[in-house]
Amino acid sequence: MAWKEIIYQYDGSFEGLLCCIYESYTQKERPTTFLSDSDAEPCLYEIRMVPTVQEHTERIERSLIKLSPDVLPFLRRAFLTCLEDKELAIYNFIAKLYKEGSAYLTRLSDDDYQPLLRAVRHLTGEVEKLRGFLRFSEHGGMLSAEIEPENRVLPLLRSHFCERCHNECFFIYDRTHREALFYANGRSRIVPLDSFEPVPPNAEEEAYRKLWRRFYDTIAIRERENPRCCMSNLPKRYRGTMTEFQPENDAVQAFSAKDSPQQLIEAPP
Repeated sequence: MAWKEIIYQYDGSFEGLLCCIYESYTQKERPTTFLSDSDAEPCLYEIRMVPTVQEHTERIERSLIKLSPDVLPFLRRAFLTCLEDKELAIYNFIAKLYKEGSAYLTRLSDDDYQPLLRAVRHLTGEVEKLRGFLRFSEHGGMLSAEIEPENRVLPLLRSHFCERCHNECFFIYDRTHREALFYANGRSRIVPLDSFEPVPPNAEEEAYRKLWRRFYDTIAIRERENPRCCMSNLPKRYRGTMTEFQPENDAVQAFSAKDSPQQLIEAPP
């Protein structure tokens, strides 16, 4: 019996994607692509909304863990990458894993496995760089920072900065994906943030920024300057939100909103 070709629309979460996989195998349907709730594309195939059901998510999770305990964490990371059509790539990977068993995980050069490996490697490298390249500013007792990553890195940066700055109140805004990580009083939350109103730094913050830029310029040894090495260790795409690369009065700007970080954390989803 040939499987029916269809397009699945889901809520955009990893749990929702696992429900799509459950739906595919129980209904004998083969998804040609996946759409999130915000997508609206004209197409020739039938589009069906797949609800996120915890029981269905858990069944797929148990089946993956049974094959290998390392698969689920790997797929969660793959879901955060900027890989094009990542949902379909994850679906094809799981389909082969179900068919061939755990032996499939040794085929690192497989056409459906290799793209995911490269994407996760890129994600991991970006997370490691942002742990060092992220710059906080202080505004009214709150730390703020902006990043512009290619991948969705906030879920992976969350534990690092919440543990490192556990006595602080801070937020990190992701310009690319329009979401922010808020932390206050030992609690954190990642929320969508479409509207963003920057405010200029006060005199004290601007003074600290000038000191930071002066320190960066002072420690450089002009006679040993190596632009290629510098570019390799600190790519240009990270410099747009780093204090030491900003002109005066135009460094990383702060978040201004009616709600406080604590209110945003405690607000219902």
